[in-house]
Amino acid sequence: MSITIEEKYGSPFLRRGLNASATLVYLISGTASEFDAISTLAGNAPTVFSFMQRKSYSVKPISNTIWEGRADYGANAPDTSTFTTSFDTTGGTQHITQSLENLGNYAPAGKTAPDFMGAIGVTKNSVQGVDVPVPVFKWQETHYITNANDNALVYRNLTGCTNDAAFRGFAAGEVRFLGASGEYDGASSKWRVTFKFESGVHITNLAVGDITVTAKPAWAYLWVRHGTAEDNAANTLVQRPMSAHVELVSPDADFSSLGIGVA
Repeated sequence: MSITIEEKYGSPFLRRGLNASATLVYLISGTASEFDAISTLAGNAPTVFSFMQRKSYSVKPISNTIWEGRADYGANAPDTSTFTTSFDTTGGTQHITQSLENLGNYAPAGKTAPDFMGAIGVTKNSVQGVDVPVPVFKWQETHYITNANDNALVYRNLTGCTNDAAFRGFAAGEVRFLGASGEYDGASSKWRVTFKFESGVHITNLAVGDITVTAKPAWAYLWVRHGTAEDNAANTLVQRPMSAHVELVSPDADFSSLGIGVA
């Protein structure tokens, strides 16, 4: 008696989503041998179905010469030896009260426009400033990590910190860690964790009116105190920068504690 195999009505069973899988079900007839039945299944069930690899196959007897065969498919486990990355350079927004350079002051004929020394949006008693885009390089990395849930508090504690040493080619203090999110990946039996970062630029010898700020680290906050001064040329009182202040708002931290390397 020859052995026949045909796919059973109702097959395949498809499951879509994060852990997509499929099962093909067959009827195998004409043999009492389990070895012959499973060999027939292995030779006929495709090794790839719906872009998924065949993970296992099995048979069970229905009668002396009839078997039900099942071939199970699933996505390949991801390569966990490397990590993926993506980036974004659309920048951020910063509220500034001082311009980089005053390009002109204009007044009616016979009058002299006051010089605010770069202060923006000056009123009688305040400096309103303006929101401008600033260059920021943001990126994220996805790593596969064993027992990442044990490191969750480390990720939390480092969120908002800057690198205390070189990291991913950036100098100390240029990178700020924005946090991490993770989920368990059953295919790899590891946690898939995405880490988010942003990098800025250290600034030196920044002119603020007639004040020189010698050093402003990338993620330090610069604010300017304005006060009333006399503009002799315009014969009026004006708001001008009186002092500039650089504040540490993001503490340094050891990014090697993230467990993803620093190079």
